[in-house]
Amino acid sequence: MTLSDPDLDVYLLDTDLTAALELDARAGLTATPKTLPPKYFYDARGSELFEEITRLPEYYPTRAEREILVAQAAVIARVTGAKTLVELGSGSSEKTRLLLDALRDAGTLGSFAPLDVSASALRDAVATLRVEYPDLHVRGIVADFVNHLETLPDNGDRLVAFLGGTIGNFTPSERAPFLAALRDRLSPGEWLLLGADLVKSPSVLVPAYDDAAGVTAEFNRNVLHVLNRTLDADFDVAAFEHVAVWDPTNEWIEMRLRARSAQRVHVGGLDLTVDFAAGEELRTEVSAKFRQDGLTAELAAAGFGLRHWWTDQAGRFALALAVAA
Repeated sequence: MTLSDPDLDVYLLDTDLTAALELDARAGLTATPKTLPPKYFYDARGSELFEEITRLPEYYPTRAEREILVAQAAVIARVTGAKTLVELGSGSSEKTRLLLDALRDAGTLGSFAPLDVSASALRDAVATLRVEYPDLHVRGIVADFVNHLETLPDNGDRLVAFLGGTIGNFTPSERAPFLAALRDRLSPGEWLLLGADLVKSPSVLVPAYDDAAGVTAEFNRNVLHVLNRTLDADFDVAAFEHVAVWDPTNEWIEMRLRARSAQRVHVGGLDLTVDFAAGEELRTEVSAKFRQDGLTAELAAAGFGLRHWWTDQAGRFALALAVAA
């Protein structure tokens, strides 16, 4: 059920986010090995840190994706003829302005629906976009794109943008049902624009997740601050070091937090005590990297046909434009 809001359709409350964190933290902290989903990085401080990460010299994905959008946005607008643009995990919708401009210039776009879990970020983005695009109908959706795909507006002739390489945070067993569920929400002939980071040398990949300035390390450890604040935990945040490793078998980067010494942590909100051995690691993120043939096959299995595949000049990142079959 949506809550009344002048700017937003709200399907996800702060209490829902806390309840989800309680379930995920209990499951992940009692698992072997221990894990946490990456979505809990993004409280207000985490979002600020990630914006800082996107400007670091080592972190190429944001610049590479923007390069492709600058070069191809007009083509995307012409091919899709989209009347409604939906963005999953929109945040500030900064890069999306390239698509909005192209679709507006093509004369087709009537509405934009950014979807994000953060009501405050969406409210700010919607207010700004309404000033910048006074003739565009803009309404935000506060929802989790994994669990609330049914909230996508059904205005016809839609283009769904899922940018930033966020698809890589899903394991293959998670990607398949997500892509299939997204396809089920679209009509034949509607479109998906998917940003995907590509397999490349670990000498390029690892520094993007372990920068010299230590911003990513602070971002990674921020999830422990989230647990301390939200679940009344007592993690000694400084007692965990940031680790980023390339897994060549799965072709993904793993971010982990490694206990510098033996730790005993109390999570008051869960009535849970968690022990960490010295050197034990907590996995906080998987960031899968892709090859064109593999992603094409995954899209096809979900019911999408790949129509265009663009990369930046250095071949580091791709945008895949696929149509619902």
